[in-house]
Amino acid sequence: MPDSKGRFGIHGGQYIPETLMNAVIELEEAYNHYKNDPEFNKELTELLNEYAGRPSNLYYAEKMTKDLGGAKIYLKREDLNHTGSHKINNVLGQALLAKKMGKTRLIAETGAGQHGVATATAAALFGMECVVFMGKVDCERQALNVYRMKLLGADVVPVTSGTATLKDAVSECMREWTTRIDDTHYCLGSVMGPHPFPTIVRDFQAVISRESKAQMLEKEGRLPDYVLACCGGGSNAIGSFYHYIEDKEVNLIGCEAAGRGIDTFETAATINTGKLGIFHGMKSYFCQDEYGQIAPVYSISAGLDYPGIGPEHANLHDTGRAQYVAVTDEEAVNAFEYLSRMEGIIPAIESAHAVAHAIKLAPTLSKDKIMVVTISGRGDKDCAAIARYRGEDINE
Repeated sequence: MPDSKGRFGIHGGQYIPETLMNAVIELEEAYNHYKNDPEFNKELTELLNEYAGRPSNLYYAEKMTKDLGGAKIYLKREDLNHTGSHKINNVLGQALLAKKMGKTRLIAETGAGQHGVATATAAALFGMECVVFMGKVDCERQALNVYRMKLLGADVVPVTSGTATLKDAVSECMREWTTRIDDTHYCLGSVMGPHPFPTIVRDFQAVISRESKAQMLEKEGRLPDYVLACCGGGSNAIGSFYHYIEDKEVNLIGCEAAGRGIDTFETAATINTGKLGIFHGMKSYFCQDEYGQIAPVYSISAGLDYPGIGPEHANLHDTGRAQYVAVTDEEAVNAFEYLSRMEGIIPAIESAHAVAHAIKLAPTLSKDKIMVVTISGRGDKDCAAIARYRGEDINE
């Protein structure tokens, strides 16, 4: 748990303008009240189970295991959730909290569009107004999700500043929040930003590891040796790791987007290339240029295309509790195609980064080892982009 100032080691905190302090304090007080409220937790559990379709399956990937010839591989199927990713776990929790706080309007940032779709879905369910900020570049490469958000009743605002990607959508969303605090809740999508967001998002996403731990004990009678998850800001990864953190025998591996390689400027692998800094309300590791400014980052994955990482991940790295590896575009695309053909599961290109490292790691392990890989979302949204990467335009 973070300290009272929201710090995980030296990371975290509340580096925000005074205009937002009251909103953040109000949110922290409300969360501290409702997180232990039996009625709130009953409502949230019903939403997760009856509406989102939890618990998600822990699937034994038998063909993949045999093909790679090493560790036994299980897939935690967050792609089977309503809206197609893990994002709905956090959004249902935050939307319910916002409703209890008397808010009538949700705003959100989105990269790959899955968090935006989940937020628009919850807003429709609860009868709330919804505005989603999305980088113009991401709007173009994730056009299907833009349509889905609009279909659900959300206003989608293309952001043209900066690199017109996820970091700029976050900045615009924070600016918007300062102008309408009274009726608006910022439904932040990852374990980042000022305290209490990293803790709130983690707690709502921790359902992933709570389930997988129980499922693994039921299926194998023991815990896995490795847990792998893709990691941008880090919400699905921290959700996948959280209930294993105290189990020191379980290796935790976050898979970052290396883009065209960590030896190039076209990368988004924060732990592998970043430095300590302050941005978007938190102290953590960020990709920076020679002058300490936030550097432009790149990944084929819009959801991992962020120049920072959540403060709890930064602390897990500092303490050595988790390892963070870099996975290139080419490796992720190969894994996207591999899992589709091997198991009949088309993963999100974000998730494919974790699959790629599993493909590399599993053959080096003995057959008595067990690995859990979180499939954070489904890959429908990415098919056109992967086809373009392979030289085919399916939209012609």
